[in-house]
Amino acid sequence: MTSTDPKMFAQDLPTPEPETPCRPRQPYRFSTLCATVENPSQKDQYGSSSVPIYQTATFKGVNGQYDYTRSGNPTRSHLEHHLAKISSAAHAFVVSSGMAALDTILRMLKPGDEVIAGDDLYGGTNRILAYLKTHGGVTVHHVDTTKPDTLLPYINPEKTAMVLLESPTNPLLKIVDLARIAVDIKERAPNAVIVVDNTMMSPYLQRPLEHGADIVYDSATKYLSGHHDLMAGVITCNRDDLAKQMGFIVNAAGNALTPFDCFLLLRGSKTLAIRMDRQQATSMLVAQMLDRLGFKVHYPGLAGHPNRDVHERIADGYGAVLSFTTGDKALSERIVGATRLWGISVSFGCVNSLISMPCVMSHASIDPATRAARGLPEDLIRLCVGIEDPADLLDDLERALLEAGAITLTAGGDLHQRYIRTIPSEGTAISRAVQKLALNESAGYATECNEDREWFVSAPGKVILFGEHAVVYGVTAVAASVDLRCYGVTTPRHDGKVSVHFIDIDSFKQEWEVDDLPWDAVTPVRVGDFHPDTLDHKLVDAITTRALSSEVLAKPSARQACIAFLYMYMIMAHGGNRPSFNFSARATLPVGAGLGSSASFSACAATALLLLYSRIQLPAQPAPTTDGHVHTSHEGRRAIPPVLAEEVNRWAFVSEKILHGNPSGVDNSVAVFGGALSYTRPGFGRKAGMLPIQGFKSLKFLLTDSRVPRNTKQLVAGVAALKEQEPEFVNGLLSAIQHISDEAQRALADPQLSRQTLLSALSALINENHGHLVKLGVSHPSLEAIRSKTATPPYALSTKLTGAGGGGCAVTLVPDDLSESNLRELMAALSTDSFVPYLTSVGGSGLGILSPYNPPQLLATPPETPREGEAGAGTVELLRDAFAGKATADLSAWADSLGRWLFV
Repeated sequence: MTSTDPKMFAQDLPTPEPETPCRPRQPYRFSTLCATVENPSQKDQYGSSSVPIYQTATFKGVNGQYDYTRSGNPTRSHLEHHLAKISSAAHAFVVSSGMAALDTILRMLKPGDEVIAGDDLYGGTNRILAYLKTHGGVTVHHVDTTKPDTLLPYINPEKTAMVLLESPTNPLLKIVDLARIAVDIKERAPNAVIVVDNTMMSPYLQRPLEHGADIVYDSATKYLSGHHDLMAGVITCNRDDLAKQMGFIVNAAGNALTPFDCFLLLRGSKTLAIRMDRQQATSMLVAQMLDRLGFKVHYPGLAGHPNRDVHERIADGYGAVLSFTTGDKALSERIVGATRLWGISVSFGCVNSLISMPCVMSHASIDPATRAARGLPEDLIRLCVGIEDPADLLDDLERALLEAGAITLTAGGDLHQRYIRTIPSEGTAISRAVQKLALNESAGYATECNEDREWFVSAPGKVILFGEHAVVYGVTAVAASVDLRCYGVTTPRHDGKVSVHFIDIDSFKQEWEVDDLPWDAVTPVRVGDFHPDTLDHKLVDAITTRALSSEVLAKPSARQACIAFLYMYMIMAHGGNRPSFNFSARATLPVGAGLGSSASFSACAATALLLLYSRIQLPAQPAPTTDGHVHTSHEGRRAIPPVLAEEVNRWAFVSEKILHGNPSGVDNSVAVFGGALSYTRPGFGRKAGMLPIQGFKSLKFLLTDSRVPRNTKQLVAGVAALKEQEPEFVNGLLSAIQHISDEAQRALADPQLSRQTLLSALSALINENHGHLVKLGVSHPSLEAIRSKTATPPYALSTKLTGAGGGGCAVTLVPDDLSESNLRELMAALSTDSFVPYLTSVGGSGLGILSPYNPPQLLATPPETPREGEAGAGTVELLRDAFAGKATADLSAWADSLGRWLFV
């Protein structure tokens, strides 16, 4: 080939070459079109390989193609031809920004016109539409465009002038069926102009003109440029009439793009395809990582993304923008601030990765009420993925999540450490979420390992120190944990069955085939959601009528415990996981004595199920003491983080609703958190809720079970009747009890109060409170007998009823100076009178879990775990077997001997 060969000159080659009879040529692929900037009608006289910058305001001559750069410029013409080519368009215009592009389009509207727009639009789009609505006489209807039928009521053949769409939307990545909406609009309002903001996809991944759109615009600042070194907007269309109108507006308004910015945009567009390939490949990795960790992720590439099938029909890829929620705005702010590679900035589409919070940045111009109405979470984080190495981006994001406290490093059932999601704390969460580990491979493995071990859990009972009965009428009650506990053990079965053994209820046993349970009645609580405020009565009824035999139904206590257990077991199930195991429960608490035995059972059952379903994970072991680090042992106290405890407490409250109907939440809160708290019922003019009593000092009490059954509902009804008959008398008593509770809270929380002064004060308050309860008619001769016995010398102790009264338990404050011999003598005297005394401390630890990091020989883990009916020499004894066989008096000491416990 010689230098005179005409094929040496690239500008002579058409783009693409037309087919010939001898050798047909396929149209060029998109990436080739991007890289090949050719305009056959505008050949450069010097054959330059890069379009020159015609940096001039005016052109000499008369009647030439160009006279004034506002009206036209060769560099701009090359760019517009190139963008039209890659957008499947006949016309293209480039202007000074994406918003300038939208402004140009909207200037075609006139007063009286109506616009239908989406409800999840870019903040700037909302701002300019609001301006037109207020000042331009244009009516704007915001609708959920992800549901095409929602547009139909707003289509007016005479007035609907424009329909404004985005897909995917920004920032929630909602998918809109552009093709179907285009058909619906053209059938009902033929003159309406369909406009699509295609910035999130770019022409590489989506070309809406091919799906019925009339006008498409992009903020070329984003993907088309790709470097965030210019501001530009692009408008494309195929209709000559629309092109004529918009061309006039661009020239008249003077918002056309400058020659130098045209050059930059033309240069950036050449690498559009290769940049986006890298960006969306990394985006998928980021989305999958966040999804595995349990965050709610918005990204069309994820299998569960709404309308994903629609997106795959109209687009060629998933894009490089995703968003996720954390459940807590403050947590989101910490995550954003903790990143290093991810730059904190508005906008997207750059080669560098960006992170932002739309509600305080790009969408801040939308008022909070409107954001809330449109479902835009305040804690939403938007990620705009660049072309950095994927491993570096993932590592930086993971470190930011860890530093912010959004994830924690923990051990699964195999003791290998992995990152898992933490739960935002109560009171600050916006859309709280819990671990979604079982929905992915590593979580599935963790769940399997959790099923293959025995879990041993415990929770304390409670005692109401002050405020019984009066709490019903808004008086503050003071409650504290007691060192008498309920225990629960889960043991794997591997036979497709789930079973329970309630040792304290006449050693009740029951088993079910997992697949035979009424799963068709279940509406599962998805990982990331809370149980609704009301029970799912459809599921309760299905369990009662289809899973429980007549023999079980005839035993009220066992029946309710079975319903509560199965309800949580079924409604927590997710990801197809239905573990096969046995749950055994027993307590050192007297059952039915008003000491919160049902709440401690609920806490144990909820914890066991949450562990088996991997909806909670325990924190990793603390670093051991080394030359450079000192580890202080707290004997497991406060080893369970509050966020985990809060999740257990929510589910324990669900169980309590099944057991009791309308619980206050006090009992389960004490069972989970331990210590002491005050509770005020809402609706009585005081600040309602539960508050921990900080600085509570552990106290010694004698709990004496009268062994007289109580009828709580009858006792509560009796007080209500008395209040109705003698309101002034009862209200006076309630006011006096409130003063007692207030004084007790101050005394218990006062670090400056001496131990002796505290005990003296509590002793007086106990006597005073009991006297008011007697006047309310809720005491019982057995309780008065206990009180009389403990008050006689040499004991001289203060005693009051606790709980509903009418039987049940009495609580006696034991001072530090009471001798051991006198205490033993008193307990023996009470036992002689057929009462059952328990010496316990009050205000200790809450929920406990036997540490999975204890030596493995203490746990029955595969392959040592025998299947049902198997026996083997040398196998480790199952916890369940030893648990069931221990005497009640020995249970606590045996549990403590198994190894380190983790407590709230």
